[in-house]
Amino acid sequence: MWFRRTAREETGSGRPGGIPKELLDRVRVIELRARRIVNDLLLGEYQAVFRGRGLEFDELRPYVPGDDVRNIDWKAFARTGEAMIRRYREDRDLTVIFAVDVSASQAAGAADRSKSDLAAEICAVLALAAIRNKDRVGLLLFASQPERYLRPEAGPTHVLRVVREILWARPATRGTDVGAAMEYLSGVQKRRATVFLVSDFLVGGLGGPLRATARRHDVIAIRVR
Repeated sequence: MWFRRTAREETGSGRPGGIPKELLDRVRVIELRARRIVNDLLLGEYQAVFRGRGLEFDELRPYVPGDDVRNIDWKAFARTGEAMIRRYREDRDLTVIFAVDVSASQAAGAADRSKSDLAAEICAVLALAAIRNKDRVGLLLFASQPERYLRPEAGPTHVLRVVREILWARPATRGTDVGAAMEYLSGVQKRRATVFLVSDFLVGGLGGPLRATARRHDVIAIRVR
């Protein structure tokens, strides 16, 4: 399928050398600012909103008096004639994917701060909150096509790489195609995830792609301007 060929997909310790010191300094500044926000403000809110929402089917067992009748599996009852209860277990491991627009418009900004800088800081804050909860974080950079994909991983080193990749992005295309990005993401991320879509949304026709992605994942759009 086409989406397996368009984005550069990577895992591991990161891009080969050649990264300028100025970029590494920017990554460090963003990391320090993001840690302060997470420690002072965000961590409790992240836990309340994003932890423990997912439920996965575990097993069917016979109904016993006192069980909640709302949990009866009526299809199983129709097949077997026996009332069965559906049991679930809480899915505590959350996967967070940042789908970040790196098209030409992201270079714009005010003073010495671009939209890409702000997008990197937003992702750093949320990613640090995620790894504090032992969640995994992945990244998809896109412009007119998917440009780069990092598989979800845990740990502070991976968060720094996410920030670095956003700031270091050198896309092969200049436009914005959210639909292509969402189609690619649906192809590579089979397990349900929380997807933060970070863009300035200077394009139209987003309803269809976002609705399609929302059928599989939790999608949260963040507008950078």
